[in-house]
Amino acid sequence: MTIMTSLSPRATAAPESGIVEVVNYARGREGLIPLWVGEGDLPTPDFVSRAAADALMAGETFYTWQRGIPPLREALVRYYQRRFQKALSPENFYVTGSGMQAIKLAIEAVGSPGDEVVLLTPAWPNFAAAADLSGVRPVAVPLQFEGGKWQLDPERLQAAIGERTRALFINTPSNPTGWTATYEDLKAILALARKHGLWIIADEIYALYYYLGGRAPSFLDVMEEDDRILFVNSFSKNWSMTGWRVGWIVAPPAMGQVLENLIQYSTSGVAQFMQRGAVAALDEGDGFVDENIAKAKRNRDTFCDALIATNRVETLKPDGALYAFLKIDGVTDSRAAALDLVDRTGVGLAPGTAFGEGGALFMRACFLRDPLQIAEAAERLQRYILSR
Repeated sequence: MTIMTSLSPRATAAPESGIVEVVNYARGREGLIPLWVGEGDLPTPDFVSRAAADALMAGETFYTWQRGIPPLREALVRYYQRRFQKALSPENFYVTGSGMQAIKLAIEAVGSPGDEVVLLTPAWPNFAAAADLSGVRPVAVPLQFEGGKWQLDPERLQAAIGERTRALFINTPSNPTGWTATYEDLKAILALARKHGLWIIADEIYALYYYLGGRAPSFLDVMEEDDRILFVNSFSKNWSMTGWRVGWIVAPPAMGQVLENLIQYSTSGVAQFMQRGAVAALDEGDGFVDENIAKAKRNRDTFCDALIATNRVETLKPDGALYAFLKIDGVTDSRAAALDLVDRTGVGLAPGTAFGEGGALFMRACFLRDPLQIAEAAERLQRYILSR
């Protein structure tokens, strides 16, 4: 028996990220415009970093509350009241070591090995991989793509629910498609969950990046107090804190000890000085977030208008999130195309093959960057597309 054959099959079956493959292929190239990963190009704002640095220098380096420091949980209450018009309690909030950990703990909380969780695809690949690592089988339900727009078919979702289904994973606004559930979509999904006694794991990380006015519709708008919904979220996108790895779960208070235990036996909590930075982000960061959203909308228009004008790209401007998901005429292997694009244009896109069923013919571009870079990337891509 070799070292590799003696490992857990779940561990060895964990897939390489199709996004990271392209990043590693091109990292460090001169003149590269990297639109492949889901983050902007601004560093964390000073008021957030200063709050964390001050706490660090003040000695806030000891073990801390597993559920999150009280000031952060209270700041989350204020944030949800302000942004979602929802009155919640500190007991609804659990601070995690990233949105990714929030997702993993949510899966562990509601699923057991052999169970199934249904997700809408194309989808950010980490959820399905995290489910597999927990022994929970991800079941894909492709969104419909017609006329450049993505739509949910509730009948397809209903058909995917089986005896072993324990949860529905719903990411809206969606990474990578930009699909954003309407209130009617949310009500239909919630009705299915109630009918079958399922949990909903709601990833609403892009809720504020909504380009039709206000924020995106949320399950918070349609749910009742006893509905089985876990909200997973992160500080990464709104406040340019991708490298911090701080997130949170919104959950029924009755789950408090269960979630505390899961945090205890995975990371034993998030560093207290980092949580102080998160408090500053929530309480002082509305202006920064609003500027990011306005920039994203302008860049979305610049980027999508330029590519749609080629008449060789099938897409519409997404209603939400940070991504253009592009179907380019003649591209049948998006992985090969992503590598070719790096070599020929110096623009890094994520291949649709990384996003599961329904994504293979598409390319994803994150448009939360300097507007001049976005305009330059669009021009380079125009030349590439028209030369094919």
